[in-house]
Amino acid sequence: MDLAYLPRRTFLRGAAGLAVAGAAGLALPKAARAATEPRIHSCAEWGARPPADALTTLDHPANRILIHHIASANSTDYSLAHAFQVARDDQHDHMDNNGWSDTGQHFTVSRGGYRLEGRHGSLDALRGRTTMIQGAHCPGQNTNAIGIENEGTYTSVEPPGAQWASLVTFCAYICRQYGIGAEEIKGHRDFYNTECPGDRLYAKLPRLREEVAASM
Repeated sequence: MDLAYLPRRTFLRGAAGLAVAGAAGLALPKAARAATEPRIHSCAEWGARPPADALTTLDHPANRILIHHIASANSTDYSLAHAFQVARDDQHDHMDNNGWSDTGQHFTVSRGGYRLEGRHGSLDALRGRTTMIQGAHCPGQNTNAIGIENEGTYTSVEPPGAQWASLVTFCAYICRQYGIGAEEIKGHRDFYNTECPGDRLYAKLPRLREEVAASM
């Protein structure tokens, strides 16, 4: 089960244009959603374990986005295979070390710019627009905020360009789906005593809000 008081522990460890974007994880997945939805890899795609307990679907949309960093190594492996391994490692950490039902956050963005579903059911809920899955990424915010983990540690360096661009695109999509204003994109430390999402990434949140607002 997920305990609200348990601190979140991070693990330390043209057509041509569309084709290029697809290789980078930025392409749109299906014609029916091509105009609005960026490519998001589901739990099934990256090989997630099933949740240890039943997850809670809340009968209301999210009203905020919380930005996190994993506090993992700043890997230079930007491949999809690496992104999938990051998602598996994060889930193992949250379930086996924290004792949570599943990955705590709803979504993850890798340093290579790949977007992945974190907690089971989060992608379907996002697509449906009217519900959300209760998270375990920040006490007091798990029933209203979508948590996005960013691979890496951003205390003294900024995220790479591909990750940043992917995060902007992803936040804009989430805001459109749930009717969230860009001003409601916040950092983990805004609601919890933590260094997350790192000084350098936190300092970029005003820019993130600006870029998301401009793209909506």
